[in-house]
Amino acid sequence: MSLPPHLQELSARVSNWGRWGADDRRGTLNLIDNAAIRRGLAAARQGRSFLLSLPYDENGIQNGEVPGRDNPRRAMHMINVPYTGDPTNFCTSDDSVTMGVQSSTHWDTLAHVGYEGLLYNGVSDSTIDENGSHQHGVETFGPIVSRGVLLDVARVHGVDFLPGGYPITGDDLEAACALGGITMAPGDIACVRTGHQYHLTSGNKVLYTTEHPGLSTKSIQWARDTDIAAIATDTMAFECWPCEDPNVLLPVHMIHLRDMGLIQGQNWVLDELAADCASDGQYDFLLSASPLPLTRSVGGPIAPTAIK
Repeated sequence: MSLPPHLQELSARVSNWGRWGADDRRGTLNLIDNAAIRRGLAAARQGRSFLLSLPYDENGIQNGEVPGRDNPRRAMHMINVPYTGDPTNFCTSDDSVTMGVQSSTHWDTLAHVGYEGLLYNGVSDSTIDENGSHQHGVETFGPIVSRGVLLDVARVHGVDFLPGGYPITGDDLEAACALGGITMAPGDIACVRTGHQYHLTSGNKVLYTTEHPGLSTKSIQWARDTDIAAIATDTMAFECWPCEDPNVLLPVHMIHLRDMGLIQGQNWVLDELAADCASDGQYDFLLSASPLPLTRSVGGPIAPTAIK
């Protein structure tokens, strides 16, 4: 079984297949138009920036449970090598990094999840092979710059972090908009804070990588109604884990990525930004979050930056 009947009905209702043409490969990123970018630029009023990425290093969040999602491993190929043979002249160092593209802060592409043999916009999942995704690789995204909005669901509930497994609903997201004085507009990028990274920063990586608060199927209609361009969270699984229905694995991924063409961001660092937003009351900002254009990749490492 792919989706139970009530989720099949939901997926049909929110589907964006054909909305931007039969050959569309960008999904809801099409909603980032000139007006969305100008809204983002207008939100950069103070000149303060916030890096929203975890570090990329060998001590990262991966624990070996997902095959191929390895923490970055470095190899140094040159260390202070004197190119002319004279160490008082030009010397250089060079290295390489091997890692899973979804090992740290990243976007999921529209090739990351499919069901019933299809990806977003009716593309066959046979277009993914040992050379990657030939239709929905991350290089199709282009630049991602728009207005970002912080939806601090943890603060809505008056807690430092939501409990593991908490299912975030559309009502939660609406309450977070009200908290921040935000009116959503098409092309906005929603950054949903659960506070779950408290466990990571306090040294409990096991708890960070197990039970997660996150988006539930009851948030999906909100995402369609607001016409957001993308959505990101500060958790590893993005959606609530364990899932709402133990018989349906990661349904929010299935509907967002495959049916809506809505990309998801995971492991975003939002606590410093959230503290600043709570301090000055400004919950929108210019967000730059373009992935590395790794041809045919099904995931995109990023170092997103918020500018207020």
